[in-house]
Amino acid sequence: MDSALYAGRLRHRRFTPRQHEFSYRVYLAFLDIDRLPELMAGSRVSSYNRWNWTSFHERDHFGDPKQSLRARVVEDAKRNGIFLLDGKIFLLTHLRYLGYVFNPVSFFYCYDAAGNLTAILSEVNNTFGESHNYWLTRENEQEAGNGRRYRTVKQMHVSPFHGMGLEYDWIFTPPGEQLVVHMNTLANGKPNFDATLRLYRREWNERELVRALTAFPLITVGVIAAIHWQALLLWLKGTPVYTHRKKMAPDPPTAL
Repeated sequence: MDSALYAGRLRHRRFTPRQHEFSYRVYLAFLDIDRLPELMAGSRVSSYNRWNWTSFHERDHFGDPKQSLRARVVEDAKRNGIFLLDGKIFLLTHLRYLGYVFNPVSFFYCYDAAGNLTAILSEVNNTFGESHNYWLTRENEQEAGNGRRYRTVKQMHVSPFHGMGLEYDWIFTPPGEQLVVHMNTLANGKPNFDATLRLYRREWNERELVRALTAFPLITVGVIAAIHWQALLLWLKGTPVYTHRKKMAPDPPTAL
């Protein structure tokens, strides 16, 4: 398996308490995290830890950017009782576009030396500057036919239109010529929202990179703009708002 670009569409659907749906075109990088400097230096339009038309910066992902990304992934796995075998790790993520990036979620695909997918790490970020890692392993795997399916409890506030008492139901197909990631948000075991990435593989080279950058201008700015635009539409529809617990007023003192 090699590094690549993946292009396609992202679709969001809300079922309750207000119906709402949208989709837009996206592309993401699928990168061998042990070869990041080499991969980003392979084109005049890309750079590693430096400004360019597109770039990868270590500080855009969790942990201490002075450590290698592999070291951070392995350490986080150990903190969660997971011991990764010595295989490749690929990262599916947005790159910086003209110095800016916001990644609502990035996925680390962790393989063993024989090329078997053993774990997936979902690195979720919110617009409050917070991040949480969800480890998807055999411990929380469900039956899913030809794909991989996992269930996790929501641990971090993400959207003001979703409460905290929810579960995530993740479904992945193996990365190949096509790649699908589907996530259901479950309330009392029933989906009230889902998001689907349906992507198609392109080679990792300068021609395909320039093609993606010109086909998706200002994509990372578009991600954050789309988040706020769709939030406005949901608010205009009267969708209930859940305040981030850190922004809630403290309880008043209780009289003794």
